[in-house]
Amino acid sequence: MPTRRSRFRAAVADTDRPAIGTWVKLPVMESIEMSAAAGFDFVVIDLEHSAMSTETAFRQIGVALLAGLSPIARVPALDGGMVSRLLDAGAEGIMLPHVDTAADAEAAVAAMRFAPRGDRGMGPTSRAGAWGLGSYDEYVRYGQEEAVLIAQIESALAVENAAGIARVPGVDALLIGSTDLAASEGRAGSDPVVQALMAEAVAAARSAGTPIGNAGGVAPESVQAAADNGYSFSVMSNDATLLAAALSAAATAGRTAQYRHDDGVRRRKDIDQ
Repeated sequence: MPTRRSRFRAAVADTDRPAIGTWVKLPVMESIEMSAAAGFDFVVIDLEHSAMSTETAFRQIGVALLAGLSPIARVPALDGGMVSRLLDAGAEGIMLPHVDTAADAEAAVAAMRFAPRGDRGMGPTSRAGAWGLGSYDEYVRYGQEEAVLIAQIESALAVENAAGIARVPGVDALLIGSTDLAASEGRAGSDPVVQALMAEAVAAARSAGTPIGNAGGVAPESVQAAADNGYSFSVMSNDATLLAAALSAAATAGRTAQYRHDDGVRRRKDIDQ
């Protein structure tokens, strides 16, 4: 079994540009294939805000790995059993929402790492262990050293504790959940108070030497703004919204067409007759 390296870590370590990915909310394999073909570095398979099952996520992870795309799985809450299953399915990492304190982060690390660092169960006959055909030592090494934990910062309390969260051994990156952060403050995302909280979290992560990402838009200026503001990676929109936007644009374009009522073109009533 060859030494496996995290594609997410490699992309985030790029000193020339931020890593880019997208959320996957549709329970179909094609979203993964198209994300890989489009040139994204990673996808976040979203089990928090979708009807995604662990079985579907299992299959999407496999497709992502074969397509050369880093699969990260976002879980709805900390559940050691689900974390273990997704990592054994081959996920390169876990994204955990609502990490408010260093203690929350430590509990997440324990769920992700094998003893003595944590309490993740051993499953070397899984995809992560090459179905039992690979090296047991390599299975353990990847789980301890390569699989990433991304803690989401989604409240003022989390921002206050961001430096401590970022410094917890085993926390590999942070991601600002700006929508939940704004909602927790009863403000719009563009509110200066929310923007200041986001900047504070970025500064805390950078002071700890921990990469931090955002959930951003698809316009070039959005990604450039993320890079300029200190983000190491950006999760750009999601498969459902991108599809909906494309469909809306197509329907809007289609509705601009009208029958020409002149002698050079047959009228609709003539066609019907």
